[in-house]
Amino acid sequence: MSSQNSTIKSLFLEGPAGRLEALLNAGADHATHAALVCHPHPLFGGTLHNKVVFHTMKALNSFGFPVLRFNFRGTGLSQGEHDHGRGEMDEVRAALDWLDREFHLPLLFAGFSFGAAVGLPVACADGRVQAVIGLGIPVAPIDEQAYDFSFLQTCAKPKLFVSGARDQFGPRVQLQRLVDSLAEPRRLVLIEGADHFFEGRLRELRETIEGWVREIV
Repeated sequence: MSSQNSTIKSLFLEGPAGRLEALLNAGADHATHAALVCHPHPLFGGTLHNKVVFHTMKALNSFGFPVLRFNFRGTGLSQGEHDHGRGEMDEVRAALDWLDREFHLPLLFAGFSFGAAVGLPVACADGRVQAVIGLGIPVAPIDEQAYDFSFLQTCAKPKLFVSGARDQFGPRVQLQRLVDSLAEPRRLVLIEGADHFFEGRLRELRETIEGWVREIV
């Protein structure tokens, strides 16, 4: 694992509903992959500065990968209005397109909660994305909005799912049933004592991601 590049660039992406506020953590000159990390539900305070998103970025950046984070529409300085996941999927596509144009490297995707729900279907269908990470995937409804993860059954890419064992939006039995139904390669890691936001367990989250990435790249 390489030492991290501490250079952070603030930029705006062109999204389908206007500009999107973004941060890029620079990678190493010899980077083998580039990565995108998507944040949790914007109507409940989710932004690119979320702690889980930040620690996921640090884990991926530790391998020398450039890592992009952005704010979904209507969040922070991003233009547009929240679209309940529909328009946000197009923003994930725009971010992947930007990474591809900028670096011409194989891509990795990671999303936390809402970011996983809207980003995983896009990433699984995109041939440029080699592997996906779903953190705190909401298999139980958030604010009465239910998400369908059945698309994962046709996703043959390496898949890592990490949730807190006490995640109120990811009951253990439902998560295990979902992951058991998926094609290999897939892995589910439940972090004991952790809630939806991995409070007090962010180090374990980061180490889990680093260990898995080390195996697949």
